[in-house]
Amino acid sequence: MIFGETIDLAILIFATAVLYAAVGQAGATGYLAAMGLVGLAPVVMKPTALALNLLVAAIGTINFARAGHFRWRTFYPFAVLGVPFSFVGGAITVPPHVYYPLVGALLLVAALLLVSRRPVILPQGGTQSAEAAPPFWPALAAGAGVGLLSGMTGTGGGIFLAPVILTMGWVAVHRTAAVSAAYNLLNSAAALCGAWTSVGAFPDALPAWLAGAAVGALIGSQSGIRLAPATLKTILAAILAVAGTRMIFT
Repeated sequence: MIFGETIDLAILIFATAVLYAAVGQAGATGYLAAMGLVGLAPVVMKPTALALNLLVAAIGTINFARAGHFRWRTFYPFAVLGVPFSFVGGAITVPPHVYYPLVGALLLVAALLLVSRRPVILPQGGTQSAEAAPPFWPALAAGAGVGLLSGMTGTGGGIFLAPVILTMGWVAVHRTAAVSAAYNLLNSAAALCGAWTSVGAFPDALPAWLAGAAVGALIGSQSGIRLAPATLKTILAAILAVAGTRMIFT
C-alpha cells in the first residue's frame, strides 16, 4: 500500500473510532467498512480490524470501569464461551469469495440494528436495579454464538451482542455498554491470537492506523462530539450500509 493510501485509511479509521466510541462501541465493523471501501484483501482486513478493535475496546473498558458501570457478574457469562469461541473463529481462514459477502451481510445487519434499536421496555413499568445480571445459560449461548462469528470475520462482536442484551432486557443501558466494551476487548484478543496462527503477520501500515484509532477513541469516549445519538447512529448506519453493499457485490 502506498503512503497516500495509508494516510487516507488512517483518517477514515480515526473518524470511525470517534463515531463508534461516542456511542460505546469499539468499531470493528466500521474499520472493516473502511478497509472494504479501499479494497484491502481479507488476509489483511481481519487481523487489522481485530488489532484496532482491541486497542479501542481497551480504552472504552477503562473509561466505563472508571465511571462505575462495569460489574463482573454482569459480564462474565458472555465471556465464558465467547472468548474460546472467538479464538476458534479467529483461526478459521475464510476464502475471499465467502469472506466478502459474509462480512458485507454482517455490515448490513449492523446498520439495521443501529437504526432500528429501541429502548428496552421492562415489565410492570419497573426499572433495572444496579445489580441486574443476565440469566446465565442464555448469556452463555449468546456469548458463544457471537464469539464464533465475530472471530471468523474480525468484527469483535460487541455491536451484535449489545442489541441482544438490550432487546432481552437483561442489563441496563450503561451496563450493556460496559459489557460490550469488555466483550470486545477479550474476544478481539482471543480472535487475534487465533488469526495469528494462520496469518502470522500484520501490514506495515498498522502503526499509523492504530494511532488514528487511538486518537479517535480518546476523543469519542472522553469528550464526545456535538451530535445527537440518533444522528451518530444514522451516520454510522449509512457508512456500514454503503460498505456492506460494496463488499457483497465485489
